[in-house]
Amino acid sequence: MLSTTTGVRVLYEDDLPLLQTLIDRDPIVNLFVDHRATTTRLQARWLGGEVWGYFEDGTLVSACHVGANLVPVEATGRAVDAFAYRAESHGRLSSSIVGPRDAVVRLWDHLAPEWGPARSLRLDQPFLEIAGPPAVTPDPRLRPVLIDEIDLLYPASVAMFTEEVGESPELPGRNSYRARVTQLVSRGWAYAIIEDGEVLFKAEVGSATARGCQVQGVYVSPEHRGKGLGTAGMAAVVERAQREVAPVVSLYVNDYNIPARRVYERVGFVQTTTFASVLF
Repeated sequence: MLSTTTGVRVLYEDDLPLLQTLIDRDPIVNLFVDHRATTTRLQARWLGGEVWGYFEDGTLVSACHVGANLVPVEATGRAVDAFAYRAESHGRLSSSIVGPRDAVVRLWDHLAPEWGPARSLRLDQPFLEIAGPPAVTPDPRLRPVLIDEIDLLYPASVAMFTEEVGESPELPGRNSYRARVTQLVSRGWAYAIIEDGEVLFKAEVGSATARGCQVQGVYVSPEHRGKGLGTAGMAAVVERAQREVAPVVSLYVNDYNIPARRVYERVGFVQTTTFASVLF
């Protein structure tokens, strides 16, 4: 194991304090990896991948989650170069690269010849946070989805994924999507407005720590768009998540999704940095 040298190595459970110190530089931006590290204790059987650390003279400078998602943490230029070199030698196992824009773009510049072509490049994704109460009145109908309502929620989840990603989550090789939806429902992290057996609005908390949570899968039924449902529903998600999950709520959104960005602005989210995503 590296201790007094410079380079990349896999991080293990004993390295959690070092990784946590790194994550703490920006715990909301680094929330996904914080959640993964905390819940799995960096044990490969639960992590489903690895977390790499980049050391300089024995000091952990940067990290990178390597699994279904490749996610850099506090990655310096030299760290990105080192992570990319190691990733090239392993071959592409990830379905996306996501994180702070500068690091993701630099990673992609290195990896594109071997990992490309990408199915979608999303290189301008405002990263938004809200730490106070929502600025608009929450919709009181929003509630956690019950475990016996998964069959009701699932079609809306598939529709959201397909609309957002451009491919159905039910394509061959993506059999885990329903299990993931079920997992979020069982945790109480899936919220929806349901009336007469129809999901009008939904969103989930995808990752969480004691300090923050990240919302994903925001969806308004097409028949109910343009009526303010997204704004009131999102305000209700913020209110519930802050009360039930963590005090700071975050998300990232595509720059070209102007309607969604306006919703988040009305609710009270503010941009704190910019993410980028490379989808395969």
